[in-house]
Amino acid sequence: MRIQIELEGKGKAIAQLDERNPETATKIFESLPMEGRALLWLEEIYFDIPLTLDYENPSKTAEPGDISYWPPGFAFCIFFGSTQPYSEVNHIGKVVENLELLFEVREGDRIILKPLK
Repeated sequence: MRIQIELEGKGKAIAQLDERNPETATKIFESLPMEGRALLWLEEIYFDIPLTLDYENPSKTAEPGDISYWPPGFAFCIFFGSTQPYSEVNHIGKVVENLELLFEVREGDRIILKPLK
């Protein structure tokens, strides 16, 4: 399962969903397209999505490129630098193309998530 992460007016990145939290990844993928307005916490982008999911295989750490779901905030998260999660997250995949684009995101930027078949 691959998704496109579009930063409106700035470009697109591609992410590959993986098996670290398969139920979470599948539910998010099946709910696409989705969009939100970027919020930033250090080198992490996050925004609320209309899904309420529980912890599956939570992790306290992240690597650059990880995409995750944060159950306490009902949020989709993209870790693009060395930032670690505020609290545990369900990792669902990795940005595999154009990770450097995410350094251009600013608070309030519109982000559109779409499935790639």
